[in-house]
Amino acid sequence: MLFFGSIQGYAQPKECPVLSELKKTSIKDKKEVIEALNTLIPKTYGTGLDDFPDIYTKWNVVTAKPFPKTVGNKEEEDYFGMAKTFCGKEIAEKSWLVRLDFPKAPGANLAQGQIFLAKSKEKGWFVWFQYH
Repeated sequence: MLFFGSIQGYAQPKECPVLSELKKTSIKDKKEVIEALNTLIPKTYGTGLDDFPDIYTKWNVVTAKPFPKTVGNKEEEDYFGMAKTFCGKEIAEKSWLVRLDFPKAPGANLAQGQIFLAKSKEKGWFVWFQYH
């Protein structure tokens, strides 16, 4: 079994966003979210790991939607449940699920990423939790 460094999975976020600082968003903001990923993904994932130095330099967006829009899709709705458990319903309802595919990654575990985003009224989009 190979282990490629520590991946922050199955953990709680370091801290939850502050509800009063979050901007309300909708599916209409999807283009803005996709554009923000150009900054957020390198900040969150870096470029790669020692043995795979550039695996996170290319990515495909599998899903990018507000958590309430995940209802009815079992796989995605589970992440909504996680977000509600971690930081409460109000924070989750103002957050987004972004599921990623990293085509340069050498296996399913490293090739899939899930991040939870929200938009700060003052600072814009930010990642508040990285599942994989």
